[in-house]
Amino acid sequence: MTNPSQVVSLAGFECAGLRGPGVVGALPRSEAGRGGECQDFETGSLHGRHTSLTLRPHDRLQSMRLTEDAARARLASAPVMRLATADATGRPHLVVAAFAVEGDRIYTAVDAKPKRTRDLKRLRNLRANPRAAVLADHYEDDWTRLWWVRADATAEILTEPDAMAHPIALLRERYEQYRANPPEGPVIALTVERWTGWSA
Repeated sequence: MTNPSQVVSLAGFECAGLRGPGVVGALPRSEAGRGGECQDFETGSLHGRHTSLTLRPHDRLQSMRLTEDAARARLASAPVMRLATADATGRPHLVVAAFAVEGDRIYTAVDAKPKRTRDLKRLRNLRANPRAAVLADHYEDDWTRLWWVRADATAEILTEPDAMAHPIALLRERYEQYRANPPEGPVIALTVERWTGWSA
């Protein structure tokens, strides 16, 4: 018999002390369903502990992790990314950015969208501290379709026209807006050192 503390929930169910999409947090036994049962919190219906939802936590978590190739593909499919940088004192800064992926390189560029200055905070941060992280995710009400991908990287700022030409070509291929009005740069070139991701 499965130990109730080992039961893992899928999206929409609360089971024996665990809840949410995958493992989110512990519930008191009194809230987790009677006698190890699982409750569908959309319908209120109860399911016995021998339901097919009963999986070992390790197996469930393993199935939720994305491979490096899958993480790269998911990131490349996202319309925008979140770029996290930090200054020399460690103060974080987060922006949304258009981007293009090529292998283990991610490119984003300073473009013509209105800005107070072209010497952006992200550029100043990366000059002081080249470590960066990128995040893309997908959310919808159907929690079986959630995913996120993070890429930990080291950044290089490209300013020479020859060095910027290929990244800008990739960005123009991806975004129609850039075909009419290409980014002038600089270009941030991120070399990914670690891909991580999760999918429901």
